[in-house]
Amino acid sequence: MPALGLRAVPMGLDGEGPLPGEVARVLREGARALVVTARAQNPTGAAVSSARADALRAVLRDHPGVLLIEDDHGHGIVDLPLSPLAGAVGSWAFVRSVSKAYGPDLRLAVLTGDAVTVDRVLGRQRLGPGWVSHLLQSAVVQLWTSGAVDVSAVSLSYGRRRDALIRALAERGVEAGGRSGMNVWVPVPDETGVVARLLHAGWAVAPGARFRMAAPPGVRLTVSTLGPDDIGPVADAVASAAGPAPGRRYD
Repeated sequence: MPALGLRAVPMGLDGEGPLPGEVARVLREGARALVVTARAQNPTGAAVSSARADALRAVLRDHPGVLLIEDDHGHGIVDLPLSPLAGAVGSWAFVRSVSKAYGPDLRLAVLTGDAVTVDRVLGRQRLGPGWVSHLLQSAVVQLWTSGAVDVSAVSLSYGRRRDALIRALAERGVEAGGRSGMNVWVPVPDETGVVARLLHAGWAVAPGARFRMAAPPGVRLTVSTLGPDDIGPVADAVASAAGPAPGRRYD
């Protein structure tokens, strides 16, 4: 982004996605592009609801020159419907990748958007390899069309584990959030201390510093490898390491 003269600026969000007031603020301050993760936002698990999408489209209509980029990397692992923002501005791109749902080695995504934006993306591709392995493309098409992966079962499985962990943490007095996807966000007073104490207890979590710009500290828990018997011990360890967390809001 620095090569394009752009810099990232923070904006607040909750479980339903970016807060309309925050989006309006950064756009008034001169933001030229808005990047929105439609579902399974990393690390908070936020997913844009239908009502939030309506509110965000209303904000975007007052800024028709902004580039809207929507990332739906959670497709295939999320049990919530997609609520896109496309149509509110003239320049837009919608990206759907497959590495989260089908495997990290499948570095492939499909993109659609307005003609000018898509043409610019194609132009940038020509500066590099310019194509994705046909073997990877064929593998993804086979997965999409053969029914080899039960998308509904996968998304429900992630949802059950995520919701079970959030409930278990709440029972222990620890506030946590995660509306979609495979991650749970836990606000903590001291990321380094919590990460170290959990590692000593045998659990690895991600410190929140790599994901946040202005938000209070937190840690990310990923449920993808947790079984039913792990939920209680993980919640016990987090409660012991972190204690009750403050109210949730992400900037």
